[in-house]
Amino acid sequence: MSSKTDRKNLRNGLLFISPWIIGFLLFTAYPLFSSLYYSLTDYNIINEPVWVGLDNYVKLFTGDSLFYKVLYNTLFMIVVGISVTTVGSVFIAILLNNRRIRGLAFFRVVFFLPTLVPLVVLSILWIWVLQPDNGVLNTILGFFGIEGPGWFSSPFWAKPAFVLMALWGSGQMIIIYLAGLQGISDSLYEAASIDGAGTWRQVLNITIPMLKPAIVFNVITGMIGTLQSFAESFIITNGGPDGSTMFYSLYLYQNAFQYAKMGYASAMAWILLVIALLITLVLFKLSNGFKAEE
Repeated sequence: MSSKTDRKNLRNGLLFISPWIIGFLLFTAYPLFSSLYYSLTDYNIINEPVWVGLDNYVKLFTGDSLFYKVLYNTLFMIVVGISVTTVGSVFIAILLNNRRIRGLAFFRVVFFLPTLVPLVVLSILWIWVLQPDNGVLNTILGFFGIEGPGWFSSPFWAKPAFVLMALWGSGQMIIIYLAGLQGISDSLYEAASIDGAGTWRQVLNITIPMLKPAIVFNVITGMIGTLQSFAESFIITNGGPDGSTMFYSLYLYQNAFQYAKMGYASAMAWILLVIALLITLVLFKLSNGFKAEE
């Protein structure tokens, strides 16, 4: 009787989750393994794929000079962009956790609102804000006698402009840090104050170590999001000027859908997966090392 009941429960359970299983097989597993196969072929969508083995991977690393520039641009956004957004969002979260500030709920909403703006609208907004001649930011800088840079029209300033956009839209990171801050006991800060520790020492020795799980989570998710970022660079610069904002996902898209090099793009996608996996493993290793030291 027990065996029959178990089989019945198993059957009912499989029936209930069968829509998800079918969807996973059709829309996740099949595309995943298909892209692995196509990465080993010369495939232009129209004609049948022709097996070429590892040629696409070899060409990426030995015959495509733009590929290394794309990697540099993307790694710049990961290292510089995530560092800036992490420091900025932690600082803002600490300010928003100060209960002595009046209108705290209002400021929390203000910092979170940018995350609700659609990417297309966000991109158009920042094109207007960072116009070299009459943009909002350069106009404000002009009031103080500072000549604003070219931003998106300058190869040097284009990537910092995207970093500025990322900092402005870091509301989700701020919310996570704010939740982590509210989980830190006030008794730790009270004990530190009694021992004579100032605000800066408390931040370094209490706040940052206690926020480490949230920091690791935000850095990893931010890194994955940066590797997949596409819409902003596609709408604002389309990879320019001079390839300075040609990021990985944009270059992958161009190879797949503009140049019809689907096999080549599939190889890029798998390299992207390996890069994300390696960076994630390194970050976990570093975070575990910090815990061991503590």
